[in-house]
Amino acid sequence: MATVVTWIAESVLETLQVSGMTLQTFLVFCTVFLLAYILLKRPRNLPPYPAGRVPVLGHLLALGRAPHLKLTAWRRQYGDVLTVRMGMEDVVVLNGYATVKDALASEKFASRPPNFMQDSCFGFGEDMGTAPWGTKLKQSRRFASATLKTLGMKVGPGSIEESIREEAGYVRNRIVEYDGQPFDVTNDVYVVAANIVCCMTFGKRYEYDDKTFLGLAKAIDHVFAEIGAGQTISAFPLLRFVPGINRAYKEMLRQDARIDKVLWDEIARHRENLDRENPRDYLDFCLLELEQKGKVEGLTEENVMYMAKNFFFAGVQTTAVVLRWSLLHMTLNPDIQKKVQEELDGVVGKNLPTLAHRSQLPYVNACLQEVMRVRTLVPFSIPHATTQEVKVHGYDIPKGTQVLPNLYSLHMDPAYWPDPDLFEPERFLDAEGNVINNPDSFMPFSAGRRVCVGEQLARMEIFLFFSALLQSFTFKTPEGAPPPNSDGVLGIELKPHPFQLCAILR
Repeated sequence: MATVVTWIAESVLETLQVSGMTLQTFLVFCTVFLLAYILLKRPRNLPPYPAGRVPVLGHLLALGRAPHLKLTAWRRQYGDVLTVRMGMEDVVVLNGYATVKDALASEKFASRPPNFMQDSCFGFGEDMGTAPWGTKLKQSRRFASATLKTLGMKVGPGSIEESIREEAGYVRNRIVEYDGQPFDVTNDVYVVAANIVCCMTFGKRYEYDDKTFLGLAKAIDHVFAEIGAGQTISAFPLLRFVPGINRAYKEMLRQDARIDKVLWDEIARHRENLDRENPRDYLDFCLLELEQKGKVEGLTEENVMYMAKNFFFAGVQTTAVVLRWSLLHMTLNPDIQKKVQEELDGVVGKNLPTLAHRSQLPYVNACLQEVMRVRTLVPFSIPHATTQEVKVHGYDIPKGTQVLPNLYSLHMDPAYWPDPDLFEPERFLDAEGNVINNPDSFMPFSAGRRVCVGEQLARMEIFLFFSALLQSFTFKTPEGAPPPNSDGVLGIELKPHPFQLCAILR
């Protein structure tokens, strides 16, 4: 053994003399080579890389500002499973209905990867949305789902439907005040969506001109936008210290602090007035669980705050963005808008629509589903991660790999949706004119183990608000203005570019 060691040492010294390197230089070279090998080594049998990868940045430049379009285009060239390099990390992208459906149904894809921007906002796994897969998360999801149903996320007795219809009346009156003049509907739909979430979370609603409330709604929108804009920092967290480059990160923290303050203030107020025999809202139920610790193992006060934030963010963004898209498409398609109104007039009349009308309004439902298809709300869902090594389409995906389910590829697949770029609600109607509720290749709220907990509430709100607005108004592009841009801006969610419309009272 000693002879072998002596031979290696003599060989190294001889190599240094021949090359002219010092021992220090040789050691530095070996260290750099080893680190590069570890960091850049590609695991064997990963799905293929598309062209356009560059050192350090990987595919970040090639993906550009519309990665949902680029990844869906790459599907046609590289197949349903491919690998993109995000900085120094390999990310597996799943395309197509069969591939995404099978993955989301499995616990093997049910975890979450680290994402610095999102984790900075949601507590590094302290919430339900970004927490890794495990017992505590499953308990938290069951608790949240059961609590929301208790608070009215259901059809029938005890439903929150009446609160939604009441809010629909408020927003209708608000829009009447514009008197047919051009306006941006963004603030109003954010307020109407946020008021329902506030009603369930805090037990109260706010007036439409309440400054604190408007600031809260705007802060939520800003946080989502900055998380999307700051993905370079998620790939290279050290960039958060670089002036200029860290603008999105700093703005996200500033806006997020405003939201956290409101939530902590509400938690303190609820703790002071907690009626343990008669919990009133989501925070009351969370605080009771914090005391009793009967359903969620290891629940902390921070978990309570982040769970409330999850509900608030998802509940406001989902409803508000879908409503904005639906009104935009009504202005672009006046013939479709007229069909929606004719169906509402024939079934509902002049009273506010109810959930009982939903089964009698197939065209209204088809129209909303087409909105969520043609402009996928969250094109990549929330990133998933593998809980163990798994094989997909013959490729090996290591444990802990970040996985993006490309929902946009499902919704724009011509095999399921001919001429997918066209807005055609009839896609969701069968030969008898009945709505098709769960067609293949349609997952607007994702699916499987991490499906949106508040999906039923969102669907209730979207149907009732949209129906009430189309019953009351005809929406048009302002005179002389160009049609609104329907491409969308991608952050976490795909939302419309700012646009104005006119609401003509019917």
